[in-house]
Amino acid sequence: MPEGIKILTGNANRTLAEEISNFLGEPLTDATVTTFIDGEIMVHIDENVRGADTFVIQPTCTPVNHNIMELLLIIDALKRASARRITAVIPYYGYARQDRKVQPRVPISSKLVADLIETAGTHRVLAMDLHAGQIQGFFDIPVDHLYATPVLLDHIREHYPNGDLVIVSPDAGGVERARAFAKRLGCSLAIIDKRRERANVSQVMNVIGDVRNKDAMILDDIIDTAGTTVQAVEALKERGAKRISAACTHAVLSGPAIDRINASSLEEVIVTNTIPLDSKKEKCSKIVSLSIARIFSESIKRIHEETSISSLFV
Repeated sequence: MPEGIKILTGNANRTLAEEISNFLGEPLTDATVTTFIDGEIMVHIDENVRGADTFVIQPTCTPVNHNIMELLLIIDALKRASARRITAVIPYYGYARQDRKVQPRVPISSKLVADLIETAGTHRVLAMDLHAGQIQGFFDIPVDHLYATPVLLDHIREHYPNGDLVIVSPDAGGVERARAFAKRLGCSLAIIDKRRERANVSQVMNVIGDVRNKDAMILDDIIDTAGTTVQAVEALKERGAKRISAACTHAVLSGPAIDRINASSLEEVIVTNTIPLDSKKEKCSKIVSLSIARIFSESIKRIHEETSISSLFV
């Protein structure tokens, strides 16, 4: 690895950071990130970073606010330690679903988080599968937007080789993503038509497309409470689908998600390690976790060497 690079991480997903550093052949830079009894976070960079090209690997997953503060404080510490460039590597971008005003008198939270990250001293952002692509425009600094598509496609091709596969979008907003997967896999596409009554609660209305006697793969960017996913499973079963699985990039899996997945007819749930699963994988044997460390490590290498990373976008 070229000289002058420093890889740092907070406490959000140290395992992923270690994988990335191993691919790069560059050990993680020593840093102390601890929490005082009153909840305040203390950060100390334990190595010289003056003039270094620094990359802070920190998904802003649960606990979201704590992990965002860790990220901001690490960035501020690097800025004050005279790092040459600071890149925030955010595998999962928290608050991404609050990207617009859907009713009066509400904040656009993902824009606020972008402002905070930028104001802290970040020069560049490297993220994966943002919930809404326009979040890139919330920043006035360069944003490299990666996709987990290659990793997910390889797994699907290996384990679903027959011609009976149909890619299913769980809502209208995910049609573009599902269509791209279906095109690359050479299979058909189906869409779940649903109406969301309130946050985290949805009702499946109809299935658009032919799923009878086919293996259905429900594709989404995030699985949170899994309510949408399991309702989609029931709708697909009613219309004659055979094997039903799900795939997503970000396994938030909050609240009743694990219980819902275990009780459902899903054969497997394919996720990536942008968010640490902790004990969730032990509680649910249906979860298959794929690593995206190689994609991030290659992106970091190319950013440092000032070469193109566009070939990694899809």
